[in-house]
Amino acid sequence: MTNPVTQDRRHFEDLRIGEVVDLGHVTVSKEMIITFAREFDPFPFHLDEAAAKKSLLGGLASSGWQTGALSLRMLVDSFLNTVASAGGLGFSDLRWKNPVMVGDTIGGTVTIAELRRSAKNPQWGIMTLDFAVQNQKGAPVMTMRLANLIDVRDVGVPA
Repeated sequence: MTNPVTQDRRHFEDLRIGEVVDLGHVTVSKEMIITFAREFDPFPFHLDEAAAKKSLLGGLASSGWQTGALSLRMLVDSFLNTVASAGGLGFSDLRWKNPVMVGDTIGGTVTIAELRRSAKNPQWGIMTLDFAVQNQKGAPVMTMRLANLIDVRDVGVPA
């Protein structure tokens, strides 16, 4: 039975390995960095410009977790809102390659790396996405692999 909430979205059968999705872009402001850091990652190099200049990063930098959160937001806006997604299953291979500094614009792509049906729950498919996020200079800032649960339209069709 099709989920009425996701019936008009792309289902597992509509997705293809190798499909590349443009995430769009977001510019990271000083205010964004400090607001996120105050609540979630209160290290001095995320909160205090003077301390940040003396740090390994050389200036006020976004938390890696903020980079991940912004990347997930871009993924939802550009792709997951069009897919019959039931939620994330987890991530692996997270790498923060370069810091995201005040004024940086980040963006990138996700690529559908794997698609498989659940052996135990045939109404679900599992989509694995590879993130490649970079700054405005083309320098990589984050890579990650994310698994997501996707509705199968026709459970009767073998995996």
